[in-house]
Amino acid sequence: MTEAEQRMPTTTSLAVRQALLDRTEIALIDVREEDPFAQEHPLWAANFPLSKLELEAWTRLPRRDTRIVVYGTQGGTDLAPLAAARLRALGYTDVSVLEGGLAAWIAAGGEVFRDVNVPSKSFGELVEAKRHTPSLSAQEVQALIDRKADVVIVDARRFDEYRTMNIPTSTSVPGAELVLRIRELAPDPQTQVVVNCAGRTRSIIGTQSLINAGIPNPVAALRNGTIGWTLAGQTLSHGASRRPPAEVDPAHRARAREGARAIAERAGVRRIALDALAALDEPGRTVYRFDVRTPEEYADGHLPGFASAPGGQLVQETDHQAPVRGARIVLADDDGVRADMSASWLAQMGWEVYVVEPVADARRSERGTPAPHRPPSPEVTTVAPATLAGWLREGDVAVIDVTASASYVKRHIPGAWFAIRAQLEQALRVIPPARRYVLTCASSLLARFAAADLQRLTSAEVVVLEGGTNAWADAGYPVEEGETRLAVPRTDRYRRPYEGTDNAAAAMQAYLDWEFGLIAQLDRDGTHFFEVV
Repeated sequence: MTEAEQRMPTTTSLAVRQALLDRTEIALIDVREEDPFAQEHPLWAANFPLSKLELEAWTRLPRRDTRIVVYGTQGGTDLAPLAAARLRALGYTDVSVLEGGLAAWIAAGGEVFRDVNVPSKSFGELVEAKRHTPSLSAQEVQALIDRKADVVIVDARRFDEYRTMNIPTSTSVPGAELVLRIRELAPDPQTQVVVNCAGRTRSIIGTQSLINAGIPNPVAALRNGTIGWTLAGQTLSHGASRRPPAEVDPAHRARAREGARAIAERAGVRRIALDALAALDEPGRTVYRFDVRTPEEYADGHLPGFASAPGGQLVQETDHQAPVRGARIVLADDDGVRADMSASWLAQMGWEVYVVEPVADARRSERGTPAPHRPPSPEVTTVAPATLAGWLREGDVAVIDVTASASYVKRHIPGAWFAIRAQLEQALRVIPPARRYVLTCASSLLARFAAADLQRLTSAEVVVLEGGTNAWADAGYPVEEGETRLAVPRTDRYRRPYEGTDNAAAAMQAYLDWEFGLIAQLDRDGTHFFEVV
């Protein structure tokens, strides 16, 4: 640890808790990898793995004088001082380390939560408890399908999640699209609508969204989602591609707009003209600007300075998208439905949230997806794929792949070792010594940041594969798949019990039991300021 890291100021757990209770801006960031983060963390902690800190900080923490408190010990190493120093180097001026780390938070009586996106999931449980959101069991929904009842099943997850596994006959309608598009799928008010997700949160929020917006149909959540379906011994479908009609009937849109506006007003959502947005940029205030339409609509044209965050996922992943608790959030769309519905939930979750008043299409003048806001890549020595291929034939070279472990498993250079950037020191204890180390990742971006880290650990030559593994494969060189050489465990990603199709029943049931206990945890924690209307 450098002298600068040792001198890093500290903040107590009590001070962090007081800031949350005072509702002043603070970013409590956990710099461990996602899996250890998911095992236990404070409610409002946001995961910023040290391995990717430079790639994420400027986007997720847009104000450089944000109050940031850092913690995270992994494998016996306190990562917080180094992370704090890197944040300082990125221009952040109010950075401190959580005194005593997570252990001190727990010792002080601080509540810790398991899993990811916990604020949203615990809020969903509170919504169901307060509003008595109706639900149907997997067996009841299967019976409706079997007898060809007048029922429409809508999947509120992202389309890629829906494609992986879905309830038979269901249609993909991601959360923020539900109120806008449900009348196209169920124009008869007698039609039963069933909303599902993988577990509970998005089906609860989706169902309650339709109820809150005044949809006349009977609406129910699929109790426990695809997990409940699987635990009931029922069969899921795979690879489905059903979506609602692209066009929305003007009368349906008008009714959806009216319902969305009404619930947004009840929740305390504020409205603001586009030209007045600059007034929100006060000293000491962070402002997140999100376009909550689909990514395709966003790419076709969006308001300058707004990031793409489809509304359903924004509500589900608020801790990732807006890690500064106490910040302001501004939402925009083009129909007056999706922004209002998304904002209604964020307001109930304790956020100060605004919706941009309607503007002419011409104001959405930016096209495509803006490049991420990141610092320049470090200058490094690079090697072309053809040269690396020759080195590998000659031997005495080790390739270290610092990409996401899921990407490594999917494809990597034959013989390459998987390592997590923040754990290169541990990795070198496993990787046989070499005269030359070649770092790679999918594109070479993360490898460039890792090069200096590795060079501090070895006297051997360190170079980066130009263009990364993508360039290697594009040049026609062979790749292999699988967990062939793991220099460190795959802790960079927490395996959700509701992901994929090979989950153990015990893990799925344990996940549901955990969700049922979240309300009690909220009560013990006391920092949430959730208010269900």
